[in-house]
Amino acid sequence: MAPMSSVDALRNLLDPHGGTLHAFARESISGGFSRGAPGQVRAGDHAPALQTKMASFVTLRLDGDLRGCIGTTFATRPLVEDISINAFGAAFHDTRFPPLAMTEFEAVSIELSVLSAPEPMPFADEEDLAARLVPGRDGLILEHYSGRGLFLPQVWKMLPDPGAFLDHLKAKAHLPARPLDPAVRALRFEAVKLPDRQCQSKTLNT
Repeated sequence: MAPMSSVDALRNLLDPHGGTLHAFARESISGGFSRGAPGQVRAGDHAPALQTKMASFVTLRLDGDLRGCIGTTFATRPLVEDISINAFGAAFHDTRFPPLAMTEFEAVSIELSVLSAPEPMPFADEEDLAARLVPGRDGLILEHYSGRGLFLPQVWKMLPDPGAFLDHLKAKAHLPARPLDPAVRALRFEAVKLPDRQCQSKTLNT
């Protein structure tokens, strides 16, 4: 039997808690309409997996279209707190969109992605970096003194070509369109998407 990958281990660790994390994300948004702040979460009250420091992204979609996406690049706080804070941010503080309206809330779908620890990805030049990427699997961070940009693995659905993937990520990171400067740092990661089984169960039973 092949050894379990780090992302498989992360998925096995978190899958049982997907419903709990979705509940905290949804409460952080629903309560945010009145309190104007994320939900307060005591990490110590929850399972050890949820107390572990991990980086996450919360993506909101309305009728299939992006409606907000906020996350953390590196693990700095317990996962349950990170999800709650990022859910509130995705709903109300994504500067690409107006704050979520109460009338939109019930129709919004919430996607939770938990990131594996980013690993440096050395490359000789941009062509070499594009060749090393695995579409559909790899998330990528580009860091430079001028900024930082991150694409989750699901971005491959919209940008399946590695060259286009890199071009758009360079723009997000405020890097020039020319080939990557050798000073740019690339970091690869994977992401575990957590299903909302409670929501799925309701769908199956209607």
